[in-house]
Amino acid sequence: MAVPLLGSRKARPSPDAMTLAEHLGELRRRLIFATLAFAVAAVLATVFYGPMLHFLQEPYCRVNPGVNHAGLSNCQLYVTGPLDGLSLRVKMAAFGGLVLASPVILWQVWRFITPGLRDSEKRYVVPFVVSAVVLFLLGCAIAYLVFPHALAFLKAVGGSSLTQIYNPNQYLSLILLMMVLFGVTFLFPVVLVALELARVVTPAKLLSWWRWAVIAITLVAAIFTPSSDPLSMLALAVPLIVFYFLSILIGKIFKR
Repeated sequence: MAVPLLGSRKARPSPDAMTLAEHLGELRRRLIFATLAFAVAAVLATVFYGPMLHFLQEPYCRVNPGVNHAGLSNCQLYVTGPLDGLSLRVKMAAFGGLVLASPVILWQVWRFITPGLRDSEKRYVVPFVVSAVVLFLLGCAIAYLVFPHALAFLKAVGGSSLTQIYNPNQYLSLILLMMVLFGVTFLFPVVLVALELARVVTPAKLLSWWRWAVIAITLVAAIFTPSSDPLSMLALAVPLIVFYFLSILIGKIFKR
């Protein structure tokens, strides 16, 4: 009798037939794959540390163009401690690894929850995952584009008598925080559409709440924008308001 060199792939058991130990084993396997993807992506981000740092430093260079009397660029970042360079590289590796590995991480999450979904629900998973990735990246891009205006606003608040010398860790913490915050908040329509599909809320109910929703979105944008400048707050609030009404329209289409 011939023995196959490679074992046949086992069919995934029904979630109703899986024991607690099997559920935990499946979770552990997905976590291992996600962790390995993050580790590989973090190493890749470390290799491209220089271009990534230059890319994130570009908004600062737009605010302070030219060179100083010493012939150095006006947008130089200055470390103030011996461990700042190491912590900066670790922070860049973690952020870059998370962004690069996000498709694999989302895929592992999808593979873990798929057995518990009905066939009618599985068709929504891929559009939701793709929409989440696109909206997150769109939010990061908008934060990157408005960040020079945030720096100019913060510089003007301090006054012309102050000389701007930025620590790279503090500078990158601010720009990365803004990018992550914008990216996460841009997932707002995905959450609303999911709630509509789950019948937690209806499009008609969301439409009746639109005045309070606009006020709440504006307050959230004003409170949680790290730079606190008006342009960044508008760049966060206006898309969220548009997404709110767009999610109502999508909910009505799905309901039909």
